[in-house]
Amino acid sequence: MRFRFQRKYLAIPYLVFFLLFIIVPVFLIIYYAFTDRATGLPSISNLVNFFSDRTNVDVLVISLVFAMATTLICLLIGYPIAYILADKKYNKNAVIVTLFIMPMWINFIIRTGATRDLLTWIGLGGGTHPVFATLVGLVYNYLPFTILPLYSTMLKMDRSLIDASYDLGANPFQTFTKVIIPLTKPGIISACTMVFMPTISSYVISDLLSEYNIVLFGSYIDLYFNQSNWNFGSFMALIMLLLVGLSVLLTRKFDKSEDVRTSLW
Repeated sequence: MRFRFQRKYLAIPYLVFFLLFIIVPVFLIIYYAFTDRATGLPSISNLVNFFSDRTNVDVLVISLVFAMATTLICLLIGYPIAYILADKKYNKNAVIVTLFIMPMWINFIIRTGATRDLLTWIGLGGGTHPVFATLVGLVYNYLPFTILPLYSTMLKMDRSLIDASYDLGANPFQTFTKVIIPLTKPGIISACTMVFMPTISSYVISDLLSEYNIVLFGSYIDLYFNQSNWNFGSFMALIMLLLVGLSVLLTRKFDKSEDVRTSLW
């Protein structure tokens, strides 16, 4: 029988990749999370140990607070920057956009080390101001991931709707809240997802900049894996995966099309 090549065969490498690097690792995490370290038998001991130790819960809460704070600060800084970069009246050179994206080309550990040296030099290092130093490092590293999706969305924005809102008597605040925000909602949701999810699992930035005074959830997972405690580390990793999945579901809930013309009234 003669073999016939079909287009569906092109999906085989992706299916193999999906199986080996997504399905199998997630299955192993679930397996280790609900087995006992000593006996290897199915157990919920990791669940009990996690919630019975207040330190683990505190680290999780601190990580969520840092993730939400980083996301909010990145939005407050990145939104006006992206708006200016996407407006041809203010930005007539695409090179300026590249300058904001260039930090993404450098290894984030090098960027973090340079940030630590700068903060230490001006007296705001992690030894004396660990929270401030950690937030600066997180915002600096993830700000480009906020600007880029917002900039891409704002480039496609129909600016005639903004002019129409002013012609209809809307003031700048009404135009911003009822026209610009709905038009850029996909970019806002994408930016929040790209910042919030990796911040939860981040640990190198907090370790270097806070000089180990701030311990985030990713640091605890790394600690237990380095101690060969695969079971408890896997359970913590499973919690992180659930949080990431929950954030995706929440962003999808708010990612709905909205008629800007009707929202104006």
